[in-house]
Formats: sequence, structure tokens, C-alpha cells
Amino acid sequence: MASTKRRISELENNLDESMGRRASNSNISVVPQFSPVPSPKDIGRVPVRGFGEVQLEQVIVDPGQPRVEFNADEIERLAHSIREKGQLQPIRVRWDAQHEKWAIIAGERRFRASQVAGLSSIQCYFHEGQISESEILEQQLIENLLREDLKPIEEARAYAALMELNDWNGKQVATALRLSPSRVSRGLALLDLPVAMQKQIETGQLGKTAAYELSKLKDEDMLERVAADSAESAVTTRQATSLVNQRRGKRKAPSATSSQTFAGENGIRVVVTYRKQQNYHDLLEALEAVVEEVRLRIDNNVHLT
Repeated sequence: MASTKRRISELENNLDESMGRRASNSNISVVPQFSPVPSPKDIGRVPVRGFGEVQLEQVIVDPGQPRVEFNADEIERLAHSIREKGQLQPIRVRWDAQHEKWAIIAGERRFRASQVAGLSSIQCYFHEGQISESEILEQQLIENLLREDLKPIEEARAYAALMELNDWNGKQVATALRLSPSRVSRGLALLDLPVAMQKQIETGQLGKTAAYELSKLKDEDMLERVAADSAESAVTTRQATSLVNQRRGKRKAPSATSSQTFAGENGIRVVVTYRKQQNYHDLLEALEAVVEEVRLRIDNNVHLT
């Protein structure tokens, strides 16, 4: 009999819920009102499985993460924000059966900041099911590229890793990551440079655009000498291009060109000269390279003449 009453009670609760009848949160006995629709705050809300919290000691970093360097000041600033406002976005993790811990797919920066902030646990989205090494690397690359967190050499090594994992070429990597093929090919070219020059790129002493121009030189002795010179004074893109042209004996070929002028609020005008077959995407890539060059000169205390 008791089980029958309990079953009837459960059915009544289910019926109340289906009719929109809501129990009062107050301890005062109030007859609940019937409503034909759910509460407005519940409309459109869908619960998602997989979110939760886990002890920090149960989380490990992914050794395959393309980003290997983290700015200590940035981590401290994020840690301060977490202390003040809490963790605003969960990290993404997967189960690592070998280590019997949760490995980070995305969010290592937040994980490190949570450690610095002194937290004992961290909010996570737990990835269910299998995920391949290639898929993990793709997701990590996309996240870092969207935030522009990766250094040029880290980015290039990640491209090369994807090519090896999937037996891809550069164009396939570009398609998978929604990048221009030229960005991938220019990045991969940096890996052909001497180790000393790659270190200069990593530290920001040598800009990636100038480094790409230098990668066109196939003379290793010449590249080693340029790397030694770069240690004393930063090589600009113009200097790198000029050096490459000299070594190749290349003369500037005449071509039909047009120009666009962009005016800034401080009175500075930027004139861009381009070939007829080029487009605004090419202009954007060139302007981004110029911005990088200007930042490099600022970092090296180069003054306008």
C-alpha cells in the first residue's frame, strides 16, 4: 500500500510539473498558481551536460600544447582578476587514462592563473568521448590564433606537427584552420632558418616578416652572419628584402601599380602602393606586417629621422 501511495504521489508531481504548477520557495503555505507557460527566465534555457568543477591537482597540462611560453605578468593580472571576480569561463579538459587525470584541451592560461590565485578547484567543460591528437592540436591552435597568443615559431611548429600527424600539405593545414595558404607557407619557412635566428624571432628581436624575407636566402653561412648582425642591431624588413635581392642579383621588375591613401587622426597619412591584381586582403596582410615592423623599431628604440 505504501509503495502505491508513493507512486501516486510521484505521478501527481509529474502532472503538476507538466501543467506548469510551481511549488513555492517560501516556508509559508501558499496555494501555487497554475501557469500555461514556464517562467520567463526559463524560456530558451537548455541544460548542457559536461560542466562541473574539479580539484586543480586532478588537472594536468597537455604536453602537445603549441604555446610553450606564458608571460608571468599576464598570468598574475589574470590571477588578480580571478581572485576579485572569480573564474568567468571554464577550461576544456579531456580524460587522460594514462595519467588518470584531466588533461587540458583549451584554457591552460586560466589554469595557471588559478594556481597563482590560490584556488583549490577549477570550473571545467569535460569533453566526452574520444578525441584524436590531431583534433586536440587543431583546437588548441585555433584558440591561440584567435587570441594571437602564439609566437611565430610556436605557430610554425604547430603547423608542421599537424602536417606530420595527418600527412597534410600546407594548403590542407590552411583549409583546416581557416587561414590563408600564404600565412601557413610563410610560417613554415621560418623553420628553415638557423636555430640562432629562430631564437631571435621567439624573443621578438627579429620580426617575422623580415625573417621570412631572409628565409629566401639558401646560403647558410650568410644567414649565420645575418643572425650575428641581428644580435647587435635589429634587421628591418626593408634591409632583409634588399639583402635578398642583392644576393639574387634581382632587379625590380616594372609593373602596373595603383595606390591607396589612408589618413589618421593625428595627421599621418599612409600611402599603400599595390599591383593591379592584388586586393584588400593583400593590403591588410601588408599593413599588418608594417605594424609589426613599427613595433619592432619601438622595442629597439629606433627613432624617426
